[in-house]
Parts: sequence; structure tokens; C-alpha cells
Amino acid sequence: MFKKLILAVAAMIATMGFAFAQVDVNKADAAALDSVKGIGPAMSKTILDERKKGGDFKDWADFQKRVKGVADKKAAALSEAGLQVNGQARPGAAASAASKASSASAASKASMASAASAASAASKASMASAASAASKASSASASASAKK
Repeated sequence: MFKKLILAVAAMIATMGFAFAQVDVNKADAAALDSVKGIGPAMSKTILDERKKGGDFKDWADFQKRVKGVADKKAAALSEAGLQVNGQARPGAAASAASKASSASAASKASMASAASAASAASKASMASAASAASKASSASASASAKK
């Protein structure tokens, strides 16, 4: 049971690294756009309408020009949250987003390693406990046989 709990915690921590999933504005549907921090239903509708009307966005400048309400600061925040245009993060925001993702990945790996070592220690303790109980049972049986 303890192993299952540790495994569940390790799996949960590992999936936290996927929180920084990249969403391409030219391929995403409304739900995917809504998953990006800073984009709500109204903005995702605006993005989809503009994409339908004018075609795919060429780059971040084109995206900012065509989508009302996305200035430099908002575009940088959206890029850091995982939004991409043609598979590219906004210049200048990419380094920040990459460092966040790598630090989350490192934290996830460290947590998984500590969870694995805890599970290993628990397993060893459980095995030692079982061996100790078997040893006591064996010695009790031997002393009972000797008394006969």
C-alpha cells in the first residue's frame, strides 16, 4: 500500500512538468487556447475568428497586429504561458519560459528521485521486518523443538 501511495505521488509530480505545454495559435481550438494563462473565452473566440478571416498568423508581430488587446506586454506574458505562433515563442520571452520549464522539470526529477528512494527504503524496511519476523519464528520453533 505504501508503495502505491509513493508511486501515485511520484506520478503526480511527474505530470506537473506538463503544465508548461506549448499551444500553437495556428493549430489550437478554443479549449486549447483557453488553457493558456491569460486567454479567456472572449480572447480565444477573437483569435479563432481572426484566424478564420485572415488565415494563419505569420509571426508574433502579425498576431499582435490582428488580435485586438495584445500589446507587447500581453504578448510576452502569453508566450511565457506557453502560447506560440508558428511553433515559435515570442522573442525575448522564450528564455524565461524555457527556464521555468527546465526548473519545473528539475524539481520534478528531484521529487521523483526522493520518492523512489523513499519507496526503496520502505521496501528494504519491509523486507528487513519480514526477515526479522521469520527469524524470530524460526528461533521460536527451534526452541520449542529443543524443549520436547
